[in-house]
Amino acid sequence: MTIHMERAARLACWKGAVTPEPLGGGITNVNFVVEDTGERYVVRIGEDIPEHGVYRVNELAAARAAHAAGISPEIVHAEPGALVMRWVDGRTLDPAGVREPACLERILDTVGRCHRETPLHFRGPTPIFWVFQVVRDYARTLREDGSRMTGRIDEFLARAAHLESVVGPVEIVFGHNDLLAANFIDDGDRIWLIDWEYAGFNSPLFDLGGLAANNALDAGEEHRMLECYFGTPPGEARLASYAAMKCASALREAMWSMVSETRSEIDFDYVAYTGENLERFERAWEAVA
Repeated sequence: MTIHMERAARLACWKGAVTPEPLGGGITNVNFVVEDTGERYVVRIGEDIPEHGVYRVNELAAARAAHAAGISPEIVHAEPGALVMRWVDGRTLDPAGVREPACLERILDTVGRCHRETPLHFRGPTPIFWVFQVVRDYARTLREDGSRMTGRIDEFLARAAHLESVVGPVEIVFGHNDLLAANFIDDGDRIWLIDWEYAGFNSPLFDLGGLAANNALDAGEEHRMLECYFGTPPGEARLASYAAMKCASALREAMWSMVSETRSEIDFDYVAYTGENLERFERAWEAVA
């Protein structure tokens, strides 16, 4: 932590001497809050993570585009391995907060703006995030690392192939692709969306499925979410495709954690997180299989 803190303190953007304060919650980056001449900022320290498809140049481009779309804080400084954004004074959401009906409706407005408006401002080559290819690549990494889950890889791949066939043809939007509760901040006026490491073109169903899986939406909440997002009650075909994508989202999160068990240096209980997401995956699988 000391090395990261020293790096955050030495960034060229500061007007005076600063003392970074650790900001908890990150399981991919090391984050700090910095006050400089009366202004507060969040500093994210993190290099590329090829095994997760995380490349900071893509994250930066997405974050800048999302700010231009009015849904993410301004990036005030960036250099290799470090990103500085303006502090948002608001409530970082938890799953219970996401499930509040009024809050969920506002979240869906932000997600819809992400999907429709962010690509209008994106500069440079744009990535695509196809969860089934992510799962296939994770499977290769897990085998290379001799993961404790190696014995289940063929099972995961077979189930992912079934889900991909159920999803079928999809609409393409610009997705955030990591809709954990902690990536939403409610300032009382708007819902902000942060952390753009996995952003790229994708089906809207992946973000919606991830939102539901990560925040334990029940069946009624999921129906309301889909109706709110699409403006019409979901038909059988959309429900089937959505259920498969939600299941794939939970599998991807579990396999992300499996890879992180052996690759990440961040102090976090990835084994427990793997177990939580495998439980979500199995519950979602019951609705598809």
